[in-house]
Amino acid sequence: MVVNVLGCLLAGAVFNLTEERFLVNPTLRTVILIGLLGGFTTFSSYGLQTFTLLRDGEFGLATLNIIVSNVLGLLMVWVGYGLVKAL
Repeated sequence: MVVNVLGCLLAGAVFNLTEERFLVNPTLRTVILIGLLGGFTTFSSYGLQTFTLLRDGEFGLATLNIIVSNVLGLLMVWVGYGLVKAL
């Protein structure tokens, strides 16, 4: 859990720095945010994606992202668990 929280903190900080303070090539920003931090913790990518949807006023899509990601993720854990248990 600590890694996920730290990854989200870093994603928010890097996103702000590279978008508002130090204009960085969008490709480089993507490499840093999704490649580097996404490799550190995929939860930071999920958090950043949801944040940008909320920031841009896309409340419906942000809510859908939260619900689908969590429900589908938990469902797939249950399916994977059940498949292996059945073997």
